[in-house]
Order: sequence, then structure tokens, then C-alpha cells
Amino acid sequence: MLNRIPSTREDVFANKTIPTRSKRSLMKFLKFVLDFESEPHAQLWKPKAKDDLAAFLESEFKLDHDLRSYVLTLTLSLDGRVTVADGLTLINRHLTSMGVFGTGFAAVYPKWGGLSEIAQVGCRAAAVGGAVYMLGTGISEARVVPAAQGSGGEEIEVKLTNDVVVKSRILVQDWANLAAGCTSQCRLTAVVESSMPAMFETIAEGTPTPCVSIVAFPPGSLTRSDGTVSDHPVYASVHSSDTGECPSGQSIVYLSTISGPTSKDLLELALSSFLRALSPDQDQPKCLYRLSYEQRGGTGAFDVDKVTGLFSPHPPHLAFDDALLIPVRKAWDMVMGDSAGDVEYMQFEDREGAVDDDDAFAA
Repeated sequence: MLNRIPSTREDVFANKTIPTRSKRSLMKFLKFVLDFESEPHAQLWKPKAKDDLAAFLESEFKLDHDLRSYVLTLTLSLDGRVTVADGLTLINRHLTSMGVFGTGFAAVYPKWGGLSEIAQVGCRAAAVGGAVYMLGTGISEARVVPAAQGSGGEEIEVKLTNDVVVKSRILVQDWANLAAGCTSQCRLTAVVESSMPAMFETIAEGTPTPCVSIVAFPPGSLTRSDGTVSDHPVYASVHSSDTGECPSGQSIVYLSTISGPTSKDLLELALSSFLRALSPDQDQPKCLYRLSYEQRGGTGAFDVDKVTGLFSPHPPHLAFDDALLIPVRKAWDMVMGDSAGDVEYMQFEDREGAVDDDDAFAA
């Protein structure tokens, strides 16, 4: 059975599965988190900022197990463990974002279940600035060599996978080898032969039909055939054909959880459970295609080794983490060198003639 997570006052009072007493406790928490930075509220949580959020919800707001699961789901924590400080910040951002992108909408969801579109934006922005990017081409070898005669210092000689050799003053790339112990996530993408209309219902009159829904399976909600239960949450991002990712009459489900020995089985189990819950009295929708893989995470750091800058893959997150932009700024400072302070970061001049074209069009 699928239950909608209440995240507004209207949702709480319209929910028929939450007892009245529990609704009062939940409303008390929602009012608290909307103003958690104010002095009276800060006195309550700041001494416990590094404590576990679930324990805080139980002791301070008397939320039962189900309500704690609802609240923790709003943090989109992959491991199900989040501190009081981080959890309150994430939930506040979710609640205060409601309606920013239109009535009932709190976020922008990327296509294809990842952040590839953001990488594409970076490539396009670089091209506008005069850079060249080559699709389907990588680096097969790179070595430091003395710079051209008279210039002094060192430079990088890079051999591309198409056997072209280029030289550069600076090379920025990903770490080739990830450090042991970094968190990874197991992912499953499934194309389903169903439009899943129940997942994309409008929540208020006059609002657009949503094309993405998030489904969460809290820890302990999935049980394998051998009796073992899920230790971590499983999340499913369900996309309709309105996203442009699949034909009409189909949907795509992107599932993810922390990697472990049983993660792949748990994702398959979550997918089956979700499809059964969609149509309990009918045949289960057919899965047309499955793709499973592991996405390895890193520290998200940016390190400099002489004339080479190295990005570590970012830690796995379901929601975009603004901290991802910190190493990007460090890389920019490295490339710009002494002139970094004289140029505004990420400020691009209009392309020649672009303003004139816009004015002409407006006229």
C-alpha cells in the first residue's frame, strides 16, 4: 500500500491514516521546523545538533515510528541516518520550497535519473566562452614535460584516445583510483509498460499534472526470501512519459540504495513491491527493460598536484548538494591563477550581437 507523505498543513488534516493525536504532534513539528533558526527554537535543537534526528523527533515531539519514517524520508538520506542540524535544514528547505516552481511543486527534477544535464550545461557554457569540447574522446596518457623553450616551468603532454597529442599548461581530471571505504550506491533503472496515472495526480485545482513522483521504502520495510530485511532506505524516482524519457503509455522507475551484498536483490524487491501496490486487484504491470549498476562515490574534494588538478567523485546524494560547487570554484581558482581575483566567478559576457538580436526580436 502506498501512503502519501504529508508535508503541509492541508496534507496533515486531509490524511485519514494518521490518528488525531499524532496529527497534533506532527503539526507541532512542522511549525517548529519552519522557524527552527529563531532563538526560542534554536535553544531546543542546537545543544543536540549532532544527535540522531530520529531520536530527537521521538523525545521532543513524541512522533511514532511511522511519522518518524515520513519525516526522515523528506531528508532523502541514503543511509537513513541524519543529524538534527542537517535534517532540520533539509526539511525546512523542502517545506519552504513548496510552490516556488508553481502550486504544489517544490523542486526541479533532472531527466534520466542523474545529473548528466548539469554536465551538459557546463559543456555549453564552456563553448560559449570559447572552449572546445570533444564528444566520445578521453585521455589515454598524460605526463609532465618541460615547458617550451624560454617560457620556463612545466606543462602537461596529453595523449587522447584518438591518438591526438596536445600540450596544456594545466590539466584538470577525475581521480583514476577511488579511496577504499567511500560510500557507493546501487541503482536500478526499469522501463515499465504502464502510464501509472495514480502516481501523477494533480494535488490542487488548476495545477499542472506532475510528471515525477518519489517513492520511499523505509529501513526494515523490505524482506528478502531468506528473512533478511533492508538496513537502509530504498528510493524510487518515478517518471512519466511527459518527461520525454519514454513513449506514451510507459513510465521509468529509477531506484537507488546504499551498496551492499544484497542491494541489487532489494532494489528488485522494491520494484516488484511498488508495481504490486500500483494495481493490487489487477495484473502487475510488465517491466520492459532493466539496467542495474553501481555508482561509486568519493570525498568530493579537489586536490592540486603541481600542474594537475584532481576531482574526487562527489558523495552519493539523491538531491543536488550545493557543496558540489565548492571544488568547482577551487578548480577555477587553480586555472585562473593570479588573475582569479580580477575576474568575476561564473560571470559570462553576452555573445557578440546577442543583445542586439534580442532587442530586434522584441521590437
